[in-house]
Amino acid sequence: MSALEPFPEATPEVAADDAEPTLPEPVRQRVTALAAAALPALPGEEVPVVLRKMARFAPNRRARLAGTAIAAQLTSDPLFRQRIGRRVVEDAGDLGAAVAAGMAPAAADPVEIAAIAYLSRPDGWRDLLADAGAAVRAEVDSAAVAEQVRDAEQRAARAEHDRAVAKVEADKLRDELARVREEMGQLREEHRATARALREAQAAQKRASDLLSTEKGRQARVTTDHETEVRRLRSRLADAEAAAATGRAAAKEARAADDARLWLLLETIGQAASGLRRELALGPSDKLPADYVADVAAERPGTPERSRARAQDTDDPARLDQLLALPRAHLIVDGYNVTKRGFAEMSLEQQRKRLITGLGGIAAQTGDEVTVVFDGAERVHGLPPAPRNVRVLFSKKGDTADELIRQLVRGEPSGRPIVVVSSDREVADGVRRHGAYPMGADSLIRRLSRS
Repeated sequence: MSALEPFPEATPEVAADDAEPTLPEPVRQRVTALAAAALPALPGEEVPVVLRKMARFAPNRRARLAGTAIAAQLTSDPLFRQRIGRRVVEDAGDLGAAVAAGMAPAAADPVEIAAIAYLSRPDGWRDLLADAGAAVRAEVDSAAVAEQVRDAEQRAARAEHDRAVAKVEADKLRDELARVREEMGQLREEHRATARALREAQAAQKRASDLLSTEKGRQARVTTDHETEVRRLRSRLADAEAAAATGRAAAKEARAADDARLWLLLETIGQAASGLRRELALGPSDKLPADYVADVAAERPGTPERSRARAQDTDDPARLDQLLALPRAHLIVDGYNVTKRGFAEMSLEQQRKRLITGLGGIAAQTGDEVTVVFDGAERVHGLPPAPRNVRVLFSKKGDTADELIRQLVRGEPSGRPIVVVSSDREVADGVRRHGAYPMGADSLIRRLSRS
């Protein structure tokens, strides 16, 4: 039978062969493409039902979308494969006729030969398929080897290029390293010079700070001495003003007596002295010289006894107010000596709180500095904040509040008004020797009760 003659129809049982071979991927794809191209040429009744709708697709779309279904139908339906094979052989021309005759032209594509042999199934088609598969694998292996050779050549070229670039970069890096080392040397010299300048600046700053501290201390001492001198001069000025006032009063009384004497003399002269009286503008006096003598040296019957200023004792709150009115006065209070006399019924914590609160009111009224001292035998924690201008102190372990009060008095500059409130006679005598004003605890208690 000629290769171009139509193949006889065969039943699946007659055309059935051994198990289907495994096709190389290029052969499988080519078989699917040939079957998809030949599918529209078959009569409608020869096309399997599952492929009839796909037969109307465009060729490219048919091969892409119906390829899996066509390959499955070729494997399961020998009659459909035979019809497709006959159409593919006719479309392939001389190559199809040669393959149908069991020959494989040497110049033909082995993939094309294997695809036509698989579809047409001539005698020896498995051998043609095996030879085509071996040729395909050889081509694949050759292409892989060629690709590996090309990759190796490209890697060698890149390595040579990289080596040249690396050599250039290494030369650049050596030059850069030399430049960096030179700059590092310069920076080290600059750092040493900067460090020396910094040390010299720090030494100069320390000397300037020492000089400034010395000058501040000297200025503080000068200011303190100046303030002390100002207070002393003000005290002397007050004494002088008091003496001047006394002198003015005595001069006024002497002048009044002289005026009275002169007025009597003028009255005895009479009219002869009228011109002189008008010249001196002297009016009649309501007191005679004897009245001035009586005021000073005698008591008049029926006249009330004139009150004399009484001496104020150390428990008088009025004297305490007078002392606190002195400029820049410092009030020092023997804490427990006052609280145990005035608030003995309270707890120690309440005594301290009551006294500190009252001293805060005195400090606010007078603007004076206030220090309250307590014995520190028991440690006290959680005290409320002291009011403004009020200092709260506790004596150290082994010391008493009395000794701390004496130290505070000795620490004040000479001439500053210092008022110490304590009913302890030793404290009063000790602070009095250092120029302070001792006041009894009752004076402060009465002063606090008045606030």
